[in-house]
Amino acid sequence: MEPDLFTAAAEERQEKDPAASPLAVRMRPRTLDEVVGQQHLLKPGSPLRRLVGEGSGGPAGPSSVILWGPPGTGKTTLAYVVSKATNKRFVELSAITAGVKEVRAVIEGARRATGGFGKETVLFLDEIHRFSKAQQDSLLPAVENRWVTLIAATTENPYFSIISPLLSRSLLLTLEPLTDDDLRGLLRRALSDERGLRDAVALPEDTEDHLLRIAGGDARRALTALEAAAGAALAKGEPEISLTTLEETVDRAAVKYDRDGDQHYDVASALIKSIRGSDVDAALHYLARMIEAGEDPRFIARRLMISASEDIGLADPNALPTAVAAAQAVAMIGFPEAALTLSHATIALALAPKSNAATTAIGAAMEDVRKGLAGPVPPHLRDGHYKGAAKLGHAQGYVYPHDLPEGIAEQQYAPDAIKDREYYEPTRHGAEARYADAVEWTRKHLGRKRS
Repeated sequence: MEPDLFTAAAEERQEKDPAASPLAVRMRPRTLDEVVGQQHLLKPGSPLRRLVGEGSGGPAGPSSVILWGPPGTGKTTLAYVVSKATNKRFVELSAITAGVKEVRAVIEGARRATGGFGKETVLFLDEIHRFSKAQQDSLLPAVENRWVTLIAATTENPYFSIISPLLSRSLLLTLEPLTDDDLRGLLRRALSDERGLRDAVALPEDTEDHLLRIAGGDARRALTALEAAAGAALAKGEPEISLTTLEETVDRAAVKYDRDGDQHYDVASALIKSIRGSDVDAALHYLARMIEAGEDPRFIARRLMISASEDIGLADPNALPTAVAAAQAVAMIGFPEAALTLSHATIALALAPKSNAATTAIGAAMEDVRKGLAGPVPPHLRDGHYKGAAKLGHAQGYVYPHDLPEGIAEQQYAPDAIKDREYYEPTRHGAEARYADAVEWTRKHLGRKRS
């Protein structure tokens, strides 16, 4: 018997006793129109629409696709919808348990079905990133010759985990994390739907908000937590799922944190001030509160980048690159793994030597500009590349520093109004001590007088 995605026996059992299946299974969409989120992949004429038979006629058949996205965003759900809607032969394999032998058996069966009955085969391969290069190679002839239409699912970056020949023969479809609004609609549908909880229990707003934080964009996690909490509430004879019941059920306290109110700014402020004060443990506490409350990881990463320049600067020149790398990583991987990256950056910044010299330097310079201390650019620094510039005295007398042995020329760079101003006052903390020596030496060789 072929490894069908959802066996007839399981479906028959679900029809006779719907409660025997988990809520997340019962609430799986039956059509593409019921799918929550991922609307960018479900437009008319899209590869997924064509896989279920919408506009799939003609010489250009539907392409194989690779679904890439975080857990709980709908990869298996989309495969399920295809399996129910398509009139094609549908076969499922998991890269966790299958190998080349199983792949070849499916391909051979597909060739027989095509040649003997004219029936096309759709192969759903879950966790394809777990396949070795040789195992992925075994798929190439079938995909290239369209003996099968492949739907492959992965949570890992396919450019690193899937061989190039297979990528080039497939369309890569990226699934986005589900938004709070997506999940809210899903939870409310599960509460009222005949396949779901049939209005057996209510879900107050504060409990719903906490469920969304727990879910972290994962539909399966949201429905699993809802089912567990609903069961606990019904067992206690409660008409609604209280926040206390939800906390008891999932063993996860609701963090008192309003992402649009004072708590948002207070905790963010405390995080930055703890980093500034070099209290790594307090900084990690506030970071954890923000993560547990469902704060946007990009917001946290932006605050860390600001802190790297505002409070550390050149005392540790690696602080800003670390924070920027963390922000880029967060954008690529999202939660829950992004928590590790944010922790990495927070610890590095909290323990780095501190200097606000870069902050005070630009502040002082901007204050002078606002006061009107600007003035014309010295003539020898002006652009001399256009016709007539020399007649105006532009660029005349400019000394090219690279022509001098020490690489520095004693000439005026600042306008007259601020020519003796010294904005940058380096500390002797960490690596900035080197910059303190450098700025002292350069100012001396520039012939600058202290203001």
